Amino acid sequence: MKNSDLQARFNAIRSNKIFELFVVGIIIFSALVIGAKTYNLPPFLAGTINVLDIGITVFFLVEILVRFFGEENKKNFFKSGWNIFDTLIVIISLIPVSDTEMALVGRLIRIFRVLRMISIIPELRLLLNSLLKALPQLGYVMLLMFIIFYIYAAVGSTFFLDINPELWGNISISMLTLFRVMTFEDWTDVMYETMAVYPLSWAYYLSFIFFTTFAFLNMIIGIVVNVLEEERQNERKEEEALENAGQPTIEDLQQQLTEIKQLLQQKSH
Repeated sequence: MKNSDLQARFNAIRSNKIFELFVVGIIIFSALVIGAKTYNLPPFLAGTINVLDIGITVFFLVEILVRFFGEENKKNFFKSGWNIFDTLIVIISLIPVSDTEMALVGRLIRIFRVLRMISIIPELRLLLNSLLKALPQLGYVMLLMFIIFYIYAAVGSTFFLDINPELWGNISISMLTLFRVMTFEDWTDVMYETMAVYPLSWAYYLSFIFFTTFAFLNMIIGIVVNVLEEERQNERKEEEALENAGQPTIEDLQQQLTEIKQLLQQKSH
């Protein structure tokens, strides 16, 4: 059998939706196996779990090989960061480290196999890529949020230190207290404690919650949603470009018509 025929068969397998769903199912099953290892299991079940873990690792190796041999140009396979990530995870999982000092590293690598779900499902890749591309814009929002945290923490340490040193002892502890307020973790207890001494201190907490929980978090969500929409538009343009590849554009048709007119004029003369 020719190499081109094998490549076509492997490509057909890796492009098959049933195969993709099966791989996703194995990844989910792998996550369940990892979770089962955290319990105190009888020796028989523990041995069964280890055998299943070996079988899952072998399956992932076969799946990577199918995707690799299904690639028409093998160099293009390693141009994708996700393919490199998947390959490294599978290769490291093959190293027997159960009875060595690297046992913890081996278990961590097997935990990271769950991340392969992102490389398999395009929608998850789109979400992660959008989040990474939004990081530069999010950085400025987080910087502004830190400034607000710092100012409010300094004010809190100045006025509320004598009320409760455990919550307002210094600026770092005050920032942790404000984080508790921002996440609404029993924040009213903190507010009522200071209101007993400063009745108008409720304005301090409400304004802080408005700036952080409502304003800044909504800004973060808005930035991520905008980047996600831009990524989806880029994907649509790429798909349309692939669909229209090889089809003549309006400019090409106009040029062909111009050439035909010139030929007809030459023949008429």
